[in-house]
Amino acid sequence: MALYYVAHRLFAAHDRALAAYVAHHLARRFGPDAVFLPFCDTDEENLDHPCKGRRLFELDSERLARIDAMVAILHGPSLDDGVCMEIGYAASRGVPILAVTTDFQVYGPTADTALRSLFPDPLLQHVVSRVISVPQLGPPGGEDDRFERFLAQNLHAITRAATETVDALTGWLTPSPALPPPHINGQRTAYVEPPLYGGDGWTTRVSDALRAYGFATHRAERFTNAATDPTLTAVEDWTALAHASLAVVDIRGPETPPGAALVIGACAATGRPVFAPEPGCWWTFAHGREPNYRNLMIQYGLTGTFSDLDELTKHLEVRWQPTSRRGPTATK
Repeated sequence: MALYYVAHRLFAAHDRALAAYVAHHLARRFGPDAVFLPFCDTDEENLDHPCKGRRLFELDSERLARIDAMVAILHGPSLDDGVCMEIGYAASRGVPILAVTTDFQVYGPTADTALRSLFPDPLLQHVVSRVISVPQLGPPGGEDDRFERFLAQNLHAITRAATETVDALTGWLTPSPALPPPHINGQRTAYVEPPLYGGDGWTTRVSDALRAYGFATHRAERFTNAATDPTLTAVEDWTALAHASLAVVDIRGPETPPGAALVIGACAATGRPVFAPEPGCWWTFAHGREPNYRNLMIQYGLTGTFSDLDELTKHLEVRWQPTSRRGPTATK
């Protein structure tokens, strides 16, 4: 029996209800045992564990490691970082991913660009197999109450998206572009995801620290040149990650950027160490769960965090020696 994983934002009732609606449609077609719905199927509200957040991460990861396809619900410009992490996890394993969105916006690097993406990070569009997009309201109904009429129009769009999702899963889906295991021998390579909110000097300092340990570095380029087609540079970034033996991603800001979250998931799935600066954000608290400084899929998907470059160096020393101790290593 195939297993379908529904990745969704789950911190508000309406988000959980939307995911349950989609999962219900899937279960009607494929059977309830063929669908895994986080929060629902981990019984998150009632789960009792001394380290509940980590246990939830483990339960979700166990399912992610053996799914046959993923349905990822994505809506709005501020994408859920946990969902993006799960997409990266599935994509790196070659799992087909069906992205479902009712967002009526598209995105581009400048105000006058003809280069448009369905998502605010083109890396997402590169790794998903297919997008189910229902950006418009359903037909107007005959209700006298305008709010009830507007509700019916939105519910029609949601029903259409769920129905198209089920239909798509009954056919053949293109596998996501899987990543090979990390390179252990040969030239050391590192993937660096720069800050989304500025501070390019950080990228230079991190790259210098990595080069001191013999790493050639690739700096993600999707957002650096507005004249370059970001969908093409997204392919280059994913290809570079495939050749990397570790990644350093910047997760600072109000939330983890979608691309950084996706890279964390891909690294967690393929055994690549992935490090990030401490986010410096407010902590989150939930009943029965230990405090988390980020979405728990991000927090526990990381190999380690660092407050400065000295701490990053300590992480590197656990696995690698500086080039001065082992002879020269080519860099680019």
